[in-house]
Amino acid sequence: MAVPSSTSKQVSFFKTCMNGINALSGIGILSVPYALSSGGWLSLILLLLIAASACFTGLLIRRCMDSNPLITTYPDIAATAFGKKGRITASIFIILELYLVATGLLILEGDNLHKLSPDFSLKLGNLTLDGRHSFVMVAGAMTFPSIWLSDLGVLSYISFGGVISSLIIVAAVFCVGTTKDVGFRGKGSLVNFKGLPTALSLYTFCYGAHAMFPTIYNSMRKKSQFPKVLLLSFITCTITYVAMAILGYLIYGHNVQSQVTLNLPKEKISSKVAIYTILAGPIAKYALTIMPISTAIESCLPTKYQENKPISILIKILLLISTMAWAILFPSFESVTSLSGAGLIILVSFLLPCVFYLKIFGIYRHFGFELAGILGIMVLAVLVGVVGTYSSIAHTIKEA
Repeated sequence: MAVPSSTSKQVSFFKTCMNGINALSGIGILSVPYALSSGGWLSLILLLLIAASACFTGLLIRRCMDSNPLITTYPDIAATAFGKKGRITASIFIILELYLVATGLLILEGDNLHKLSPDFSLKLGNLTLDGRHSFVMVAGAMTFPSIWLSDLGVLSYISFGGVISSLIIVAAVFCVGTTKDVGFRGKGSLVNFKGLPTALSLYTFCYGAHAMFPTIYNSMRKKSQFPKVLLLSFITCTITYVAMAILGYLIYGHNVQSQVTLNLPKEKISSKVAIYTILAGPIAKYALTIMPISTAIESCLPTKYQENKPISILIKILLLISTMAWAILFPSFESVTSLSGAGLIILVSFLLPCVFYLKIFGIYRHFGFELAGILGIMVLAVLVGVVGTYSSIAHTIKEA
């Protein structure tokens, strides 16, 4: 799967940081208060553990890419480790993961627009769409201009907007909590074992950017700075996630919804700022999310059609239309995020990077601290994946 030529190695350290933070941040920030309410205060330890593990597996991806100059994408790493079957398997998992994330972005946009205008609806011939579904269509139209961009240097400016929006949302939620009629009254519980699978799935969803790391890495002017980019991105996003989780849980307790913005009283100025700001997030993130999917599809086409701008745009338009359709069909934002986090992100961001690294470098032949740490991450990933996927599917079926 080739990287488009437009992602030339000319992106600066600062712009790469913006792309990295934007890849990690975004819609996950709205679900962490609900995740904390599901698992209890002690589940924050799991959030930090997941963040550290995800950062480590991101470094493993970089090491695998440095092992062979021909490796430019995530499926290339899989092919180096396990040949053609590895490439196909990895490509399928990446496409499914990012596709669900893109779908979640549109659901998020539709839900928050619906909160602002609950009486809005669209009529298409004899078909009438309710408010939420109508706004998914509107969200798709708003996102459309960003899919024309493929240069990560240009996308970094949109990413900067996405990063700033996350910080504004945290500040706005804090302002809502400081008002007398809202306040920080949610005491919460220390731990809720029944809700831990949901909490783990949603926390994992927050760190599912590994499929985009090779694209970001290849765009860098100085690749040696990638570990610093990775560390800065993870620290920034984790601080933001923890702050939002604590604020949302303290304000609404167990009544917090799967998107904390849906709890905010829309008559308050700070609430409107938060909701309007979150609307910029999906637009900032959607193009970066579907880029690896588009690249994977293009690589399967005959050579003369690869890196063809009109073909690339057509593929992205079809992806946008199909994700809009799924966003209308899925019962809720939580069902998408938890299912994606528990099943696909566990594989792509945690389990497979460890497996690829062990195979490429032969670390499994010599037991040591590095191997023990990698095996520990793999065991935890399998446990979280199995338990979380079962819980997510059961919850989705119940909602449907």
